[in-house]
Amino acid sequence: MNDFINTRAVYTLFHKEMLRFYKVALQTVGAPIMTSLLFLLVFAHVLEEQVKVYDGISYSAFLVPGLMMMSVIQNAFANSSSSLIQSKVTGNIVFVLLTPLSHLEMYLAFVGAAIVRGLLVGLGVGIVAIIFIDLPVAHPFYLLAFAFLGSAVLGSLGMVAGIWADKFDQLAGFQNFVIMPLSFLSGVFYSIKSLPAFWQTLSHFNPFFYMIDGFRYGFFGVSDVSPGVSLMIVLAAWLSLAAFTIALLARGYKLRS
Repeated sequence: MNDFINTRAVYTLFHKEMLRFYKVALQTVGAPIMTSLLFLLVFAHVLEEQVKVYDGISYSAFLVPGLMMMSVIQNAFANSSSSLIQSKVTGNIVFVLLTPLSHLEMYLAFVGAAIVRGLLVGLGVGIVAIIFIDLPVAHPFYLLAFAFLGSAVLGSLGMVAGIWADKFDQLAGFQNFVIMPLSFLSGVFYSIKSLPAFWQTLSHFNPFFYMIDGFRYGFFGVSDVSPGVSLMIVLAAWLSLAAFTIALLARGYKLRS
């Protein structure tokens, strides 16, 4: 233990969260990989010859980074949000609150596990995809940075949703009406430059767009927005959500009642 963070306590809660999704890995890791592979096979088969996005890059290759990043952010969100709502509904959240964990330490453990699950699923999608598609890596730094920050943002947002929700259907509503639309309308299946001006402008207010566009830049070295700008926006989103989440934990909002 150091002066600021009880690393043993953080690791213990982190390990518990890791075991939680590892025990049902077929559902939490295998199923999302299969879903992304089906998206790839269907869209690539139907649109491969009809859609051209970047010069020298096939539509199938263009799809892969978007599907990887969509898997990362959706599963990072699912991990932290489902853990908190399950603990609240079953009543065992009290055993976490009674531990000598600070609010920062609790945040690090939950979001750390969410990051690991998100990255595992994204890596799985990439490994399966490269069996069928040649995928270059132009900028590894941006690839790793956007994968990490994207999963951290959604892990934080998952904690906010899990704290806010009182029932499973409220959490499902948050995921279906917020996370899913933002994911699908973020440029996973298309470049926003192909959209009318109004929808291009609207897309720039979607933080998921910057995660996917920057992540895709890591593979191909081309993007719709400067990767530096995207990185700053995603980093700012993470820091803002982290501060907000830790403030909710400090207040005990919907956790101590």
